[in-house]
Amino acid sequence: PRPRRRPGKLHADKAYDHRRCRRACQRRGIQPRIARRGVEDSQRLGCHRWVVERTFAWLSRMRRLTTRYERRVDIHYAFTLLGCSLVCLNKLQGRF
Repeated sequence: PRPRRRPGKLHADKAYDHRRCRRACQRRGIQPRIARRGVEDSQRLGCHRWVVERTFAWLSRMRRLTTRYERRVDIHYAFTLLGCSLVCLNKLQGRF
């Protein structure tokens, strides 16, 4: 397997605006980009979060991934890879 890499930045909404969350990120060498309650508008982080939310919505169309029926992690992982492949195939259809 590939070596694990730590992300450089973490984007989060106002629900994670706590000192402990910011400290945990900084201890791990991750720059927190967390919207502040009552100060920042969460729209600034929306462009980053939208990509993740959209991808989860695409994957949630596959019932087997929405409700996890498999007990084994390797089988669930294989279905997740298959689901991601189908999402990519649908997005690339007609481009070539």
